[in-house]
Amino acid sequence: MEHPTPLDVALQQLRLPVFGQLYARLAQEAQATPLSYERYLLALAEQELAYRQRQRQQQYLKLARFPMRKELADFDFRLVPSLNQARVLSLAEGHYISPAEPILMVGHPGLGKSHLATALGVAACQQGRRVRFYNAAGLVNELLAAQEAHRVPQLIASALKQQVIILDELGFIPFSERGAQLIFQFCSALHERVALIVTTNLRFADWTQVFGNTSLTAALLDRLTARAHILEFVGDSYRLRQQPARLPSEPSVAELAAAIWDQAEQKGDASAEAPASRPGGGGTARPAGRAVPPPPGPAPHEPGER
Repeated sequence: MEHPTPLDVALQQLRLPVFGQLYARLAQEAQATPLSYERYLLALAEQELAYRQRQRQQQYLKLARFPMRKELADFDFRLVPSLNQARVLSLAEGHYISPAEPILMVGHPGLGKSHLATALGVAACQQGRRVRFYNAAGLVNELLAAQEAHRVPQLIASALKQQVIILDELGFIPFSERGAQLIFQFCSALHERVALIVTTNLRFADWTQVFGNTSLTAALLDRLTARAHILEFVGDSYRLRQQPARLPSEPSVAELAAAIWDQAEQKGDASAEAPASRPGGGGTARPAGRAVPPPPGPAPHEPGER
């Protein structure tokens, strides 16, 4: 094993790992070119800067806590014709971040709102921006726990250090009164200070279903929509479209179940249990088989008879 040279040691102390890896090879190339001392040092410096940028991007992606990494290149805009692709690509350049302009993605489930929100967050990380991803219900739970520990100010202070915050799936689960107040406090603190990306399956008029309080909901929407970029998602769910279509001649699950019950009845299988009406119909379930005759003896008196 070769001993490090004084230059290697100095570069380690200066925390210039790429300089240490490349200076000898680039020196040989500089002699063959020939390359001036300044161009040689510039080449080394550019490689070091590129390495540090890649490291910083990876660190930001890790700290963002995306549940899955999604890219804009993987999104098929043809499946959501209501979206303006040019507008989305413009947002991906990050012009909304410095002025802390919100992005609101509204539409039915399964149309790629979470995908696009994550992709915008990934693009921001690649631009050297600090991003944090939250599921709306998970954030409310964090805020409630922080309130119990008297740490809400610290949690909000940490959020204010970010440049982009993604709040995903707002509207799937209604908040408690305390939860609604805390999420309002959180979003109000970010207003005009941190760019907020929100995905929701609810129209703005229906947000009271989540927050409960009409006045609080109106105040929050006033803050979010004032300077927001609103993207509307209209169409059929990706997941529903990906399910294979059933052929007309192919029996449904209900039809298959009914056929099984018919076979069991024909065999007189007393151990089988059948519903009062076959699967797919109404009625309550009861055991199949013959009715049990009443025991011999006088019939019981009806109530009120003697």
